[in-house]
Amino acid sequence: MRFTRKRIEPISPDQLRTIGARSGWLIETSDTIRSGFGGAVDTIVLAGGLEQHTDAAAQLREHELVGDDGPSGTGIVAFGSLPFDRDASAQLDVPRYTVTQTKSGEAWLTSLDGSPAWIDLVRAQATPTQETQSIRSLTYQPTPEEYAHNVALAVEILRRKEIDKVVLARAVLGSVPEPLDCAAIASRLRLREPICTIYSLPTSEGRRFVGASPELLVRRVGDMVQCNPLAGTIALPPNVAPDDYETWLLGSSKDLHEHGVLVDDIVQRLSDFYDDIVADPSPSIVTFRTLAHLGSWVTGVHHGPSDAPDALSVLRLLHPTAAVGGIPRDAAYELITRLEQHDRGNYAGPLGWIDANGDGEWWVGIRGVIINGTNFEAWAGAGIVSESNPIAEREETKDKLASVLSSVLVDRV
Repeated sequence: MRFTRKRIEPISPDQLRTIGARSGWLIETSDTIRSGFGGAVDTIVLAGGLEQHTDAAAQLREHELVGDDGPSGTGIVAFGSLPFDRDASAQLDVPRYTVTQTKSGEAWLTSLDGSPAWIDLVRAQATPTQETQSIRSLTYQPTPEEYAHNVALAVEILRRKEIDKVVLARAVLGSVPEPLDCAAIASRLRLREPICTIYSLPTSEGRRFVGASPELLVRRVGDMVQCNPLAGTIALPPNVAPDDYETWLLGSSKDLHEHGVLVDDIVQRLSDFYDDIVADPSPSIVTFRTLAHLGSWVTGVHHGPSDAPDALSVLRLLHPTAAVGGIPRDAAYELITRLEQHDRGNYAGPLGWIDANGDGEWWVGIRGVIINGTNFEAWAGAGIVSESNPIAEREETKDKLASVLSSVLVDRV
């Protein structure tokens, strides 16, 4: 197949968001919106998940790309939302059309040769008008009391030093009266969380995962990688200045320990392929609408004799990080499976894109809702260390769930 890349005049971000979120592929940062649509014209199957090596970039290079030059991520791009389970099968999709547009107004279109006029598809999308809805049904898995009990069990294991950290999550499953419009959810999230990455991607089960991820798992551009891990959380009450809460978080030994374990693990894993790894000497506060986190930047440069690993290879190194799994990775995953007793699916899995050069950007699939018509599923997790309080961790997940579902529901969960 042959694709053509060309510079285009910028178009409305609202239109790009609508078509990508509703029926295509959307990854929108505060600086760039990347929207794929028109259906998938190629699929890269990850039959063995991240555990099985698949050279996605090489498969993308089998297609011909002609036309204008452009920066990383503006050529032939494959999007995907991968499961949390590293062994679970997944797929990456190459859209018929991909528009990449920066905040400064630069825009590129990459499309399969011979395709119909792309702008007509964009303009045919109805503007999202759906408001939040009332709850028709709501079920917690596990119940709040069971979740606190699971945290207490995990703390006992952590105190025996069998595991350093584990992330335990819980889900809420529900339904609303009218089919949910993912474009409306994405639009609300863009307004509410301006510094998050807004995403809306199909899953392999035919559902759609839409949300606002605060956490960059990895950005790979040539020989350089960047990660922005977050761990350590405090809820911010509405209509209250966050300064005192942020100061408390910066002084919390429990949260600083949880964050330090995460950063150290990422640095260690990147060291297998990267040199000159630099991590912030101390975390800073990253503030969102209802939550604040401890965050650090980690950067690595590859100086080896061979090519730098592509974006998927870096994912294999890192996923799941201690932000969503635990340390040691295998022991924490076993404990998660035993205590949660409910498959996470795409929650906490990587989501993003990779291009033919092996460059890509992948975020942690959190703060999102999995949509199937009138039904929805949302997850929230908390990092558990030996100092954790089961009731406090339960309340943290409650605050996170409320923040996620405020884009869908009128009622407070």
